[in-house]
Amino acid sequence: MKQVSAEVYRTLFNALGPQQWWPAESPFEVMVGAMLVQNTAWKNVEHAIRNLRDAGLLDPHRLAAVAEPELAELIRPAGYYRLKAKRLRHLVEFFVTRFDGSIDAMRAVPTDVLREELLAVHGVGPETADSILNYALDKPTLVVDAYTHRIWTRHGWIDAAVDYHALQEEVARGMPNDPQTYNEFHALLVNVGHHWCKRTPKCDACPLRELLPPGGVAC
Repeated sequence: MKQVSAEVYRTLFNALGPQQWWPAESPFEVMVGAMLVQNTAWKNVEHAIRNLRDAGLLDPHRLAAVAEPELAELIRPAGYYRLKAKRLRHLVEFFVTRFDGSIDAMRAVPTDVLREELLAVHGVGPETADSILNYALDKPTLVVDAYTHRIWTRHGWIDAAVDYHALQEEVARGMPNDPQTYNEFHALLVNVGHHWCKRTPKCDACPLRELLPPGGVAC
């Protein structure tokens, strides 16, 4: 299959510029946001994180000590708040128990090893794990998501039945194994998915319109 990622990246970066994502005041806040953003819009996560910040809980040891019902109420704006409170506690307890809440200690673990450890935490799937690795820890891991899948399938670059790992490998092909490049690439694709490659696509205005297959979207 043709390697298109480098061309996609150049096209989007030239059209949209740097995205400066993830918006957070600390790597730990990124970790929290990566868990809370599951199945919700970012504006809802911002509200939940603001509640945690106002309560003085954007600290791993303090957050690990808070009662789960209190945590659930604070993150209610993010949706599925009881489930997310349990999952967030699992993640924070892992971070505190394994690394004593130290980002530097966590970052020192080899990427492949740390990814497996994160995936073993209840509620942490591949997208959440990769978001933590790239955005919080500055590791060379490319995050792919529903937007990435939609863009690649609509352009006919990959089969719709592809799983997360295969999609990640395909999108990373031909790209430099660089944390900042992966950061920008994922953020640019999210921008496209949010504004143009929606459930009903707006191809005429999309920066990637010239890369569509003959006849338009493939699915």
